[in-house]
Amino acid sequence: MSNNYYLTPTYFINYEHLDVQLFIKKYSNPDLSIKEQVVAYYFAVRDLFRYDAYDLNLEPLSFRASTMVNKIEKKGNCIEKSILFAACTRFIGVPTRLSFSNVCNHIGTQQLEAYLGTNVLVFHGFVELLLEGRWVKATPAFNKELCDKLNVSPLDFDGETDSIFQEYDKQGGQFMEYLHDYGVFHDFPFDMFVRELKQYYPKLFVIGSGLLFKK
Repeated sequence: MSNNYYLTPTYFINYEHLDVQLFIKKYSNPDLSIKEQVVAYYFAVRDLFRYDAYDLNLEPLSFRASTMVNKIEKKGNCIEKSILFAACTRFIGVPTRLSFSNVCNHIGTQQLEAYLGTNVLVFHGFVELLLEGRWVKATPAFNKELCDKLNVSPLDFDGETDSIFQEYDKQGGQFMEYLHDYGVFHDFPFDMFVRELKQYYPKLFVIGSGLLFKK
């Protein structure tokens, strides 16, 4: 697969959209190198949009980068934030692919576990970027304010070192572990995502449960 394949716009990574380009321009700096610009976009997406695992609407339109930049409440889940970050980096010529895994959270998730019926978070999204000849991983999901609240160090990114999860909290207790890797994708595999949600969280799709995902 040519690396140029990971530069093109897609249905979800729609950086050709004017609103996405306005966001990219707002956080661009011509004085920075490509790697420095990628890092700047990482922090913009990480901290401008508050991470919200409950902010999930199972309509394909809701996952497009152009939808994300127009959110009034400035919040999103890990997939939406990864898609927006990918839109920024592809636009400036950095091959970027989406990656998804199932992860297990160990702290700060009692309410979420009760809602989902498990501590496994399905289809946690992050990105892989081709910088200076090698692929590096980055997760722009967890904003600094949330990390401070959960007593974990925020995930920083320098454009050189993989930055995909907080394995331990500040006291050394286990925070997150990766359980399953779905691989890398040119665009968001929406149908696979919904299928996995139905497998792991069946009660959220049961009419009358009061837990249906937003439509």
